[in-house]
Amino acid sequence: MDTKRLDLNLLVTLETLLVEQNVTKAAARLNLSQPAVSAQLNRLRHEFDDPLLIPAQRGMTPTAKAMELLEPLRQALDQVRATVISHRNFDPAEAKLTVSIACTDYLQAAVVKPLVVELRMRAPGVRVALRNLDLTQLDAQMVRGDVDLALMTPQAASPSLRTRHLFNERYVLIGRRKHPRLREGITVEEFAGMDQVIVSLDGGGFVTPVDSALADLGHRRNAVLSAASFLFVPEIVSYSDFVALVPERLVRDRADKLMVIDCPFPVEGFAVGMVWHERCHGHGGQRWIREAIVSLMAHT
Repeated sequence: MDTKRLDLNLLVTLETLLVEQNVTKAAARLNLSQPAVSAQLNRLRHEFDDPLLIPAQRGMTPTAKAMELLEPLRQALDQVRATVISHRNFDPAEAKLTVSIACTDYLQAAVVKPLVVELRMRAPGVRVALRNLDLTQLDAQMVRGDVDLALMTPQAASPSLRTRHLFNERYVLIGRRKHPRLREGITVEEFAGMDQVIVSLDGGGFVTPVDSALADLGHRRNAVLSAASFLFVPEIVSYSDFVALVPERLVRDRADKLMVIDCPFPVEGFAVGMVWHERCHGHGGQRWIREAIVSLMAHT
């Protein structure tokens, strides 16, 4: 049997015929004409190389092969029906689902951390698999199903992918509490003279768009450490006299160790959104996860 050519509707017809054992009754149950069901039965006989149902005095009698098929066929179709229903009417309290999310370490802390806590309360059967965000591979990963959802700047997404805005992020200046030089209202010159940690996601760089903005104001900052991860920055700043510009949501719960103030000059922020492939768009569970993230970000 060539399963690639097998029509799922034929299996539904076979199940109904085996239960009703009558073409007329099966046609009524399927809301089809009797000739249409008879034609489907002929196709099934060809596919299974078996009569399947033999005319009897009253209705039809299943063959031995047909009787062997009935239970596994019913189980398979029940599983398909349950899958369709679960995707249409997703019940987070009962669902079993794994969602693969690609994002930077900053968004793991700002979005995924509160999401996972929320899921444990509302959807304990939903698991989250984190992947590093690789923009060069994202399209292919989503097509293959390796990544279900990406958290990123929506403008960087391929036009073929779906996007939804979550929030606008801004940069704040952080230093340890009781820092000897950090205070509200510092000047641009004072900022430029402090030992600073910067983040270079590509690794090792000491120049960012902030330096261009400073140069336009006639200043150059003293970057002494280039980190590859935002998560590392608050920790080292809290135990030193270094300062750093970081996304605000990264340090909202660090008031016990950090002083957080506005940058003394305008620094362009960035948008954060969700990106997903069309294959995930109609999936009930995936849709519920996206709405949960939107709700969570609106209240944090």
